[in-house]
Amino acid sequence: MSGARILAAPLTAEAFAPFGDVIEARGAPDIMINQGRCGRFHDRARLDFGDEGRAGLSLFDAEAETLPVSLGMMERHPLGSQAFVPMDPVAMLICVAPDASGRPGEPRAFLSQPGQAVNLLRGVWHGVLNPIGGPGRFLVIDRIGAGNNLEEHWFEHPFTVQGDLS
Repeated sequence: MSGARILAAPLTAEAFAPFGDVIEARGAPDIMINQGRCGRFHDRARLDFGDEGRAGLSLFDAEAETLPVSLGMMERHPLGSQAFVPMDPVAMLICVAPDASGRPGEPRAFLSQPGQAVNLLRGVWHGVLNPIGGPGRFLVIDRIGAGNNLEEHWFEHPFTVQGDLS
């Protein structure tokens, strides 16, 4: 499995569901608010900060990546979820993997479109933040609190992630 090529797929809610939530405003709003002048797309992510944590909002400035990308490491946050909301109109490469006895299983990759954000569920193995085609600033919503909320796994042979933004 290590050293293989991974083809990134378009980011869809259905394909990404085992790993987290795709956050986007599609279709009609769930409810109209503010005297009918604002559509609310309600409760779009399963945020989870555990009993000992709280929600934190941080801003990340990430350098641009170009495809193909080398995936040499994955990390996970065992104590809470982590959401990435682009503040710039850039695509993201999102690499995720199921857990396989405390290590990442076979990685999958997704390419977002501008207007899409993701929430990674607690304990999901994922790659680092990779804006594609330009640098990006991201609002990150994750757990703040005591305890070790970071585990890393380095692959013996990095994967090569390829994809097409068209």
